[in-house]
Amino acid sequence: MLTNQASHHVDMLEWFFGDVVSVHARAATALANIETEDTAVATLKFRNGALGIIEATTRGAPDRSRGPLSILGEKGTVEISGFAVNQIRHWRFVDELPSDKDVVEKFSVNPPNVYSFGHQAYYHHVVDCLENQRAALVDGLEGRKSLELISALYESIETGGEVALRFTPRLSRLGVSAASRRSDWRRALSQ
Repeated sequence: MLTNQASHHVDMLEWFFGDVVSVHARAATALANIETEDTAVATLKFRNGALGIIEATTRGAPDRSRGPLSILGEKGTVEISGFAVNQIRHWRFVDELPSDKDVVEKFSVNPPNVYSFGHQAYYHHVVDCLENQRAALVDGLEGRKSLELISALYESIETGGEVALRFTPRLSRLGVSAASRRSDWRRALSQ
């Protein structure tokens, strides 16, 4: 379920907030007789200090078509919902801008078929990039980030523990303060 139904929401969280440092997840096959999870929850810690929560299920009743993405911040809140994450339901900020009134109307769409919604615009973008030698909005490295994040979620589900993402130097001379480097080396040498 995390690699299928919830993958786009997981990808969007990382796109909005940046690199994820660690995850802790749980999942269950609780509501459907299937071979994989149908419900999952997770906490995410982002490099910028933000915290995130994933709550996902294939069996949410009575309206199974709703998959909101809620952003709660110090200076505002946003909720993006709809089956194709295509409707802005809430857009409020402490310091309102005149353009805020138009955001909900302009960026909320009602696609005729949510299963292919966005694909046509994506294909046009790919063709434009190829024809005009432009960089893609999303490349293979961005796709890999999402795959690594989802793999970490599954590893956490299997191990029951927190899983770190990306390389974090511990015993490296690069990117670590001298004080922490000395204590890490002393600890490593004493073992």
